[in-house]
Amino acid sequence: MECQLENITVHYEMFGEGRPIIVLHGWSLDHRYEVSALEPIFKHREGWKRIYPDLPGHGRTPGKDWITNQDKILDVVLDFIDHVIPGQRFVVAGTSAGAYLARGIVYRRSALVDGLLLGVPLIVTDDAKRTVPPHVALVEDAALVSELQPDEVEALGFAVVESREFIDCMRATVLPAIQMADMEFLTKIRQNPENYGFSFDVDALPEPFVAPTLIVTGRQDSSVGYRDAWTILENYPRATFAVLDRAGHALHIEQEDLFNALVNDWLDRVEESGGSEYSRRAWCGETVPGSVGRLLRNGSPTAMAHPFGSRREDNESRPTGRGFLGIS
Repeated sequence: MECQLENITVHYEMFGEGRPIIVLHGWSLDHRYEVSALEPIFKHREGWKRIYPDLPGHGRTPGKDWITNQDKILDVVLDFIDHVIPGQRFVVAGTSAGAYLARGIVYRRSALVDGLLLGVPLIVTDDAKRTVPPHVALVEDAALVSELQPDEVEALGFAVVESREFIDCMRATVLPAIQMADMEFLTKIRQNPENYGFSFDVDALPEPFVAPTLIVTGRQDSSVGYRDAWTILENYPRATFAVLDRAGHALHIEQEDLFNALVNDWLDRVEESGGSEYSRRAWCGETVPGSVGRLLRNGSPTAMAHPFGSRREDNESRPTGRGFLGIS
């Protein structure tokens, strides 16, 4: 599907009917990566309209010379939302750099957002300032490596768990997306932290975002880590924060069952929440009637794993895959 905006045409895919959820992919990928992660979950749920855009310079959405930084990408995303679901409340999900943009949406449009999913979120846009563990492959598969093409071996160097499922995902979603991406356009933004980051502090919210939230990170994520994400938790009073062992930046593959369970729990909480206006009123001390008000007033964040732990020494003899996907 195509959404014609004033200065750009945004390609997107849409499935289902019901409450809209906008899903934003990571850097150098496209909508197919998010579809592969979330559609198996929505196959068993009704009442959700899933909207997966290709961001500028990704997939079938072109890069444009006037889009020079993340602020302008965010403007495109907001304009896209206004066109495809005008005036409607919605939920937003993002992976890696998509989670950075998702927080930009919350910063600009929190009154309309009823839930937020941040998957392996990019928090610090300057690579040199991130707190990340060294890459480690916890599960290796030499037989699998022997079957792969050189570009696939490089992709597998990104894995914490080397598996056929990981390679299948790379072949179906990641490698085709990288081939389609406008790398010249993306590199101009990505190589400069001032362009890659917003001009404003996206995590300095004027007030807490009180709708149901899920922040899920990988304990072995050497791209964006997990510690930096802990620093934004107090922005989200109804957040579940999870750090998954045996998982890196592709945790929806490496810990599929846990990821699916966490996302289903988050969707359940969004469905029962009664909308963010109820949540806002309850957390601000205003009167909210009935059981919904009692639930919101008595709720609290859930921390599923402590964010701090020892760092491992990097194994320099193995390819790290860091930066291969350009996701973060």
